[in-house]
Amino acid sequence: MIKKYSLVVLFSLAINLISAQDFDFGKVSTKELNEKVHPLDSSASAAYLYKHKKCYFRYLDNSGFELVTEVYERIKIYNKEGYDFATKAIPLYKASQGNREKIIGLKAVTYNLVGNKIEETKLKKDGIFESEMSEFYDQTKFTMPNIKDGSVIEFKYKINSPFIFNVDEFVFQHSIPVNKLESSFSSPEYYNYKLNSRGYLNIYPKITRVNSSLNIKSKTRSSMSSNVVSTTFSNDKINFFENKHIYSVTDIPALKEEPYINNIDNYRAAAKYELSYVQYPNSVPKYYSSTWKDVVKTIYDSPSFGTELNKTGYYNQDIDPLVSSLSDPMQKAAAIYNYVKSKVKWNGIYGKYTYNGVRKAYKENVGNVADINLMLTSMLRYAGLNANPVLVSTRGNGVPIFPTREGYNYVISAIDTGEGIILLDATSMYSMPNVLPTRVLNWEGRIIAKDGASSTIGLYPNEQSTKTIMMTTNLTANGDLSGSYRKVVKLHNARIYRNNYNEADEDGYIEKIEKSLDLEISDFEVKNSLDIGKPILESYKFVKESQADVIGDKIYFSPMFFYKSKSNPFKLEKRSYPIDFSYPSETTYRIIVDIPEGYKVETLPEIKSIALPEQLGSFKYNVTQKNNQIHLLVVESINKAIITPKYYEAVKTYYKILIEKENEKVVLTKI
Repeated sequence: MIKKYSLVVLFSLAINLISAQDFDFGKVSTKELNEKVHPLDSSASAAYLYKHKKCYFRYLDNSGFELVTEVYERIKIYNKEGYDFATKAIPLYKASQGNREKIIGLKAVTYNLVGNKIEETKLKKDGIFESEMSEFYDQTKFTMPNIKDGSVIEFKYKINSPFIFNVDEFVFQHSIPVNKLESSFSSPEYYNYKLNSRGYLNIYPKITRVNSSLNIKSKTRSSMSSNVVSTTFSNDKINFFENKHIYSVTDIPALKEEPYINNIDNYRAAAKYELSYVQYPNSVPKYYSSTWKDVVKTIYDSPSFGTELNKTGYYNQDIDPLVSSLSDPMQKAAAIYNYVKSKVKWNGIYGKYTYNGVRKAYKENVGNVADINLMLTSMLRYAGLNANPVLVSTRGNGVPIFPTREGYNYVISAIDTGEGIILLDATSMYSMPNVLPTRVLNWEGRIIAKDGASSTIGLYPNEQSTKTIMMTTNLTANGDLSGSYRKVVKLHNARIYRNNYNEADEDGYIEKIEKSLDLEISDFEVKNSLDIGKPILESYKFVKESQADVIGDKIYFSPMFFYKSKSNPFKLEKRSYPIDFSYPSETTYRIIVDIPEGYKVETLPEIKSIALPEQLGSFKYNVTQKNNQIHLLVVESINKAIITPKYYEAVKTYYKILIEKENEKVVLTKI
């Protein structure tokens, strides 16, 4: 009986949970084709008329258990901005042993209304492209033919997968509305999956448990005599139950993206099923779902992580003379950090595991993120510092809310000074201690200590990155402007500046400024572009035409000139996800304007000062007249890297007032 039950592991009936009678493939209506705008969202460029996804298990006699995912989608295209939804890319997981997911039964049609007749254009084989994306993923991609404003497209396919742990995520919310969604996940009692939900829409499944059964075919061979073998076939009925999760939702609003967000997918309504454990009859459970302790242990025990971190012999003869004359631990850290940044170039590849290994990366002067930062951590430990690796999920990878090895895709280094933690990333030439590349500024990292214990640490900085702009200008009676400009930037602002400036040709860099601000530049100079311990100093002289409106005997102009803010980045009525500024910042403008001869000040904007709640930020605007000059001081401060949706309306109002104030005009009149 045990052998018979072992076959159950490889089988479950596919049960059709959802009836799509209202949306049969090929039954597109003239009403759908005639629709000009979405009835609930007139700004939508496209909409899911119907979105159907079903995951279940089936049994194959020769290969056993298989996970099946069925997808059927019908999409309305309203205008050209929605054409992107006519392209579909399907990732297909594969393993080194040769097992891989396969897509079958792909069928796709574009529908257009020509006169009163529905015209169908089918997807052909030459419109389907297969490619290898990485060691673990292939991709099937197709673009629907004959797309026009008003088209309706639909496609369906199945994915057969031998990987029971790799249940594709159920995504409920998109950048366009979803009229009707029906999805389901069904698994036999032997497989226990943990449901991880995310997003702000609180979409939950209806969970049911039903009795089911299956027939297991088996054969037995027995010897009748020395020359005769008899084979007996039999069917055994196995009773079991299935866990079913059913989703049925209508009118899902679009998740519209605004500026200042780290990764919109973090806040999109979705559900992920993670294999927790497998338990067959009369057997002990085998656990797959992880705690953070499990995750850290698995990563640390990997030969491409912990083993690489503990290698030291390849760099000793170079590090010893580098730090032997230094007694201060932080001086040693600085020397090693700068040495690694200059010694090993980053190849652009992320990873928490080494790519070539630390020895080869050191020898060939190139490596991935793990090669470089595990090497850095090892060297810091060798020099006597309390250094440990920090697992990180980059902004593009999302936030690892639930314990999973795939949640982290990057590693940096941390030094515990006893008074605080200093974070280092040697992949970026222009990064400094606690000034990490923006890609790494993503909520929390996880420090792994030498004993394997771990703890979280915030990745967002607390110190403000500053930018100070100073201009002394001369305004002519015809509205032209000339003057001198000086900018000082520090910390993250300086890191970004160095990346942009040092990686570009200077003439091209100047031309880019001239084009963006529509002015002519001379005497351009940058100081400290390579000395990352000092602030960046940029200066030049400029000439710009038509910076004031001359009407009769009056001149109107904003004393902010070409630096005034033009539009509010926050336009949504309501925002359900945080505002992510990456790092706290403060920008100061000090501008002096020489008034044209023969004119006097008639009107100055009023002094204004506003503050966000909880000291999240502030704005100060002060303009005064001193002799024949106008002096402007503007300070814009954001004190927190992350501001929760609770304060969205306050931030939106803050920027509204800021923009209005910066666009207010000084009025000059002839004497």
